[in-house]
Amino acid sequence: MARLIPAFFPEDSAPGEQSVYRALASAKDTENWIVLHSLNIAEHVRNPEGEADFVVIAPGMGVLVIEVKSHEQIDFRDGAWYLGRQPPTTRGPFKQASEAMHSIRKRLQRKKIDLRSLPTLSAVWFTAVRARTMLKPTPEWSSWQIVDSEDLKQDPVGAIRRVFTGGIKHLDDTFTGFSYGGVGPDEATAHQIARVLRPNFELGVVPGDMRSARERQLVHFVEEQYSALDAMADNHAVLFTGPAGSGKTFLAMETAHREIAMGNHGRLICYNGLLGKHLRNEMPDDPRLRVGTFHRQLLELTGLRAPANANDVFWRSELPERALNVLLDSKDEPADFLIIDEIQDLLIEPYLDVLDLMVRGGLATGRVLSFGDFERQALFDDGQGRDLLKARMPHLPSHRLTMNCRNLPRIGYSVNIFSGLVPGYEKFRRDDDGTNPVWLKYTRGDDQSPQLREAVQTLREEGFDLAEIVVLSPLSKSSTAAMTSDRWVKGLLVPADGRPPKKGKLRYTTIQAFKGLEAPAVIVTDLDRDLVPNFESILYVGLTRATDRLYGVVERSTGLAGVKGTL
Repeated sequence: MARLIPAFFPEDSAPGEQSVYRALASAKDTENWIVLHSLNIAEHVRNPEGEADFVVIAPGMGVLVIEVKSHEQIDFRDGAWYLGRQPPTTRGPFKQASEAMHSIRKRLQRKKIDLRSLPTLSAVWFTAVRARTMLKPTPEWSSWQIVDSEDLKQDPVGAIRRVFTGGIKHLDDTFTGFSYGGVGPDEATAHQIARVLRPNFELGVVPGDMRSARERQLVHFVEEQYSALDAMADNHAVLFTGPAGSGKTFLAMETAHREIAMGNHGRLICYNGLLGKHLRNEMPDDPRLRVGTFHRQLLELTGLRAPANANDVFWRSELPERALNVLLDSKDEPADFLIIDEIQDLLIEPYLDVLDLMVRGGLATGRVLSFGDFERQALFDDGQGRDLLKARMPHLPSHRLTMNCRNLPRIGYSVNIFSGLVPGYEKFRRDDDGTNPVWLKYTRGDDQSPQLREAVQTLREEGFDLAEIVVLSPLSKSSTAAMTSDRWVKGLLVPADGRPPKKGKLRYTTIQAFKGLEAPAVIVTDLDRDLVPNFESILYVGLTRATDRLYGVVERSTGLAGVKGTL
C-alpha cells in the first residue's frame, strides 16, 4: 500500500480530493509509493505561494503532480475555462498542475536530485465528470494528462499508471532515449525526494494566541518530527519521549489538529495548570476536542469544585474516584482518542484507572498518544511510572525525540553540564548566536534584587520587551521576585496566570508551574542547592525554559561547575 503523508485528510476538504485520498489509501498495488497531499508550495514559480493537491512519488515510474477538480460542470471554450459556478478563467487546471510541477522540479534541482532519467509529470483529475470524453483535443494539454470520474470508480491506480506511461512516452518523443536503461526514482531516491519536499511543503498550522486574535502562523517540522508524525500513523498508540525542548507539546497539538480534522472526538490532556491554559488558548474551539489539565477535566466531568484547602488526598484519590464512578455510570461514548502531554506526571494507579475509561478500547487497545520527559522532568513521579504504564499498555511502542528545537546551543550545553543530563543535548535545530548564558552570584541570606535588576536592565538594553522576559524560581511566596525590595522591579512584576503576557509587565512564577512552557528570555533566581530539594531536576526544568537568553542567580557555595560569573 502507498504511504500517504500526512496519514489523515481534513473532513472539510473538497469532496474530489477526499475521494482520491480514500482511493489511494485503500489501494493494494501501490507498494513503495509515497503520496504527499495538500502540500503548500512556499516557492512557487508564478505566485508568492501555491499548492499541490497530490504528489505521487512512484519508484520506477517518476513523480506526478495531480490537480484535483470536483466540479460537476466543466467547459473549455474560446480559451477560457468554466468550472461549476466559478467565474471563467484563462488559467485552467492543467496550467495550475504544470506550475506546481515546475515549482517542485525546481526545488529538487536545487537540492541536487538527479532528474535526468526521472519523469516529472503533471495531470488533472476531474472526479465528478467524464472528462476524457468531454474535453476535446487541444495543443494546451495531452490526453494522457486527463483522469476522470470513471477512473476513480473503476481503477484509480491503473489511471495513475496510465498517466506515467503516457508521460514517459511523451518524454521519449521529445528527448530521444530519455527512458533508455529505465527511469527513476529508485526507492532510496523516492525517500530522498519526500524528505526534500516535506520540510518545505508540509507545514504544521498552529493558531496564534489571543493577543494576536488567533493569527495563524506556519511552523516547519524537522526531519525527526516527521518520523514522529509517521509513527503516529503507523501505530494505534505510541509513547513519545524526549528531553525538554524536543517539540513534544507542539507534536501533541499537531496530533490533536489531525485527529479532529479526521472527524474524531477526544481529549488533549496535560498536568501543569499554566500549560493547560496555554493549550486552551492555542487550540481551536471545537466541540470535538476537550483541552486542559487532567484535574480540570475531572472537575468538569464530576461537576465538583475544588475545596479551598484541597490537598493531595483530594487530587490523587478523592477526585479520581468520583470521576471513575461518573465514567462507569455514563451512557456517553468514550473518546475516540487521548493525547496526553506530560505523561510522566500522571503515572499513578488512580489516574490510570480514569484514563482507561476515558478512551474507547481502554489504554490497552485505544488510540492513546502520549508525550513524556523521563530525563529529569518527572518532578512528581516516584520512579515507578514507566513500570505502571508498561503494565497497562504492554505492547506500547516508544519513539524517542533527540533534537533540541527550542534552546540556542549554548543554553542547551549549559543544561547538559549543570543538571547532569545524560546523554544530554547533541543536536540543535537553531544556529548558535555566540551569546553565553550569564551567571550572577549572591551570598546566602542576601537580597538578590540587585542581581535581578541587573539582568532585567541588560535584557532591556539588548532589545527584549518586558513581556518576553520571565522570572522563575524554585520558591513560591518567598522567591526573590515575590519579595523584592527594588521598587522599580516590583512595579514591573506580575504573577504569570497563563494568559498572554501584558506589554510593559514582567511575569514571574515558580519553575514547577512554568514546566512545559517557554519564553525568549528567562531569569532563574534562588538557585541554592542546600535549600532546594531535587536540585538538579528543578534546575533542568528552569534552564530549559529559555529560548534565546538565560540568566541564573546562583548562591556562591552551590558550586555549579564552571560558574565564574559570565560563562
